[in-house]
Amino acid sequence: MNENNNKNIKFLLADDHLIVRQGIQFIIEECFENPEFFYASSILKTVELLQKQTIDILILDAQFPDGISLSVIPEIRKIQPEIKILIFTSFEEENFSLKFIKAGANGYLSKLGEENEIKLAIENIAEKGEYYPPFTQKLLELSKHNPLLENPLNLLSEREIQIANLYAKGYGNLEISNELSLKQNTVSTFKKRIFEKLNIASLVDLIELMKIHYNP
Repeated sequence: MNENNNKNIKFLLADDHLIVRQGIQFIIEECFENPEFFYASSILKTVELLQKQTIDILILDAQFPDGISLSVIPEIRKIQPEIKILIFTSFEEENFSLKFIKAGANGYLSKLGEENEIKLAIENIAEKGEYYPPFTQKLLELSKHNPLLENPLNLLSEREIQIANLYAKGYGNLEISNELSLKQNTVSTFKKRIFEKLNIASLVDLIELMKIHYNP
């Protein structure tokens, strides 16, 4: 533990799962002396708390029952410009990290990470003001030369975007087939191609991607 940790850092743990908040608190207490904790289980409660209480570090889930936190990051920045925001999420790093960082987050961390990585991320946010995992660092470097990397949907053709959007709206293969006057096996082929290009395995993954990256 270094001298910087002697400050009573104020953490806001924003996640709709109590067990996640408790787990993060336990790790933080191992890293810092006398940290102060605040909690939020929704985007609305996160914003309300930040309007009343100055926070040093916000550990923020990417998705809550009341929405995706990406859209609220600019508002958080207006309320508390100096706050450090670490996104702690199950969203895949390769498809989402750049979007959150460009929106104003100071770091991005997977919930699937080992405890040592979580400690490293939180300590870096506290001491250096940022934390980017190695893969995200690589994406940031590549994005300087290829801005299209920020949005994985740029990998899709116009027709694939159209079909992906219909899947995200809850359409099934038959409905998409009727909507676009395509054969069902053609729709299935498009679906397989979309999943391969985006490196995803389910419609849930596709819906998450569309919510964050699709701008019609």
